[in-house]
Amino acid sequence: MHYQRDPVQTTKTAVHGSINMLGLAKRTKARILLTSTSEVYGDPEVHPQREDYWGHVNPIGVRACYDEGKRAAETLFFDYWRQHDLSIKVVRLFDTYGPRMHPRDGRVVSNFVMSALLGEPLTIYGDGSQSRSFCYVDDLVEGLVRMMGTQHAVTGPVNLGNPGEFTIAELADLVIELTRTSSPVERWPLPADDPVRRRPDITLAKKLLGWQPTVELREGLLRTIDYFRRSDSAFMASAIATAQLNS
Repeated sequence: MHYQRDPVQTTKTAVHGSINMLGLAKRTKARILLTSTSEVYGDPEVHPQREDYWGHVNPIGVRACYDEGKRAAETLFFDYWRQHDLSIKVVRLFDTYGPRMHPRDGRVVSNFVMSALLGEPLTIYGDGSQSRSFCYVDDLVEGLVRMMGTQHAVTGPVNLGNPGEFTIAELADLVIELTRTSSPVERWPLPADDPVRRRPDITLAKKLLGWQPTVELREGLLRTIDYFRRSDSAFMASAIATAQLNS
């Protein structure tokens, strides 16, 4: 994970960045959106996760710089709302994916798709039984737009994610099938504090926003794979050429 390379800066970005932007929003009387994360639930003991669940986060673990940074950001947003009546909107995102992802951004969908297209092994940590819920970017953007259009009294937090739940092993199999690759699967030890299950309860989003995702994982992956195949970035072209020369 990129955020673990400089954990101090990760926390500072979440906290100082929120303070800076909240101050600006206060001065200009602007409405401000925080894209928080399902990571605030940690390795959840409640499944699926609802917004009133306080989470199960290890505050001194290797993931804490991101998890606790986002939790602190939420605290700041709600303090500005209570103290200054600032118009805030807080959403918690669950594993967004889709076209225009960076090829090496470190998230599981881009990792798997890139590895498959390049004929490299797909790396699964642990036995692959840990589950995630993947939300296609178009669905997410629609949810964000609707959230920003709500009345002042609607602050969130609101879960935005696709409640479809898949194991990492199932995701790897699907990516291999859709890319028509012969990439093998490698298994590495499970990282510390890696959540076992992750799935949003989107009842609140349905009620407040009239929102629910419409793009199923198979269709979203096909669009994402097509984007990476058609990408004209120098990185992608070089990576594919290198893989073909070595095959």
